[in-house]
Amino acid sequence: MSARRRVILLVALVAAAAVAVVAVAAMSSSGDSTTTAAAQPELREGRPPLSLTLGFRIDPEARDLTRAAALYQRGDQTAAAALFAKHDSIEAKVGSALSSWPEGSLDRLEQLAKLFPELAVTQLHLGLARLWANQGDAVAAWRATIEAEPDTPYAIVAGNLLHPQLPRGLPAFIPSFAASPEITRLPPARQLAALRRAAERGGVREQLLYGVGLQRVGRPVSAARVFAQAARDAPSDVDAQVADAVGRFDKDAPARAFGHLGPLTRTFPKEPSVRFHLGVLLLWTGRVEAAQRQFRLAARAQPGSPLAREAARYLETIKKARS
Repeated sequence: MSARRRVILLVALVAAAAVAVVAVAAMSSSGDSTTTAAAQPELREGRPPLSLTLGFRIDPEARDLTRAAALYQRGDQTAAAALFAKHDSIEAKVGSALSSWPEGSLDRLEQLAKLFPELAVTQLHLGLARLWANQGDAVAAWRATIEAEPDTPYAIVAGNLLHPQLPRGLPAFIPSFAASPEITRLPPARQLAALRRAAERGGVREQLLYGVGLQRVGRPVSAARVFAQAARDAPSDVDAQVADAVGRFDKDAPARAFGHLGPLTRTFPKEPSVRFHLGVLLLWTGRVEAAQRQFRLAARAQPGSPLAREAARYLETIKKARS
C-alpha cells in the first residue's frame, strides 16, 4: 500500500471517530489503483460482501437478519439461509439469494433488481454479485443504487465502490459546539428525533446539529437540505455557511462543494472552521499535501479552540501514516 493510500485510509478512520459515522459494511478495493471500479477484475474467490442497513431496529426480524448477516460473513451459509428464509422482506430476500452463492445467486439478484428497481439494497448487492461472478456491469448497478435511494447508507457504500481510491463515506460537518446533555444522554435510537424536535423550535445551531445527526445515520441528502436551510436563515453565520458547503460534497462532482467553501476563506479569514473543513474536503479528493496546509492554518487560526485541536489531530494522523 502506498504512503498516500495509507494516509487517506487512516484519516478516514479519524473522521469516522470524530463524528460517529453510521456503521455500514463499506467495501473498497485494495492496492494503489487510482481508477474507479469500472475495471472489472478476474473472478473473485469467496462470497460477495453482504451489507444490510437496519438502523436502530430491534424487532424480531431485525435481530434475525443481523444474526444471519453475521453467520454469512463467518461462512456459515446454511445457518444464515435458514434465518433469512423466515422472513419476506427485501433484505431477507437479498440475504437468501447470497446465502446460496454461487448457485443461482446472481440470477436471483438480477430478478430482484428488476422487480424492485427503486430499492438501493437490491442494486447494491446486484453490483457486488456481478463483480464476484465477473458477469455484467457492476458499475451500472452501483450507479443505479445512488439514483434509486441517494439518501441511504446503501448509496454511500455504492459511492465507496465507485471511488475506491478515496476515503470511505462522505466528509462530515463538525460543529464547534455540542448538543445539550438532555439529548446526548438519550439512547442513540432516540437522539435523532430529539434533534429534529429541537431544530423545529430552535435556531441555527439546533438546525446544524440535526443535520449532523442525519449525516451520522447515513442520510446525506436530508442533511444537505437542513444545512442549506440553515445557511439561508443565517447568511452571516460561519458554521451555517460551512455546513452548507460540506453538505454539497459529491464524489462525482466535488467542485460544487469547493466552489461554495473556497470563497468563505475570504469572508471568514480568522475562522478555523473554514480552513478545517476545506482540509477535510481536500482529503476526500485525495489531495493530502493541500489538506495539510489547510489543517495547519486551522490550527493557527484560533489556538486551543475545538476545531484547532481537531486539525492538529488530523495532522498527527497524517504524520504517523507517513512515517
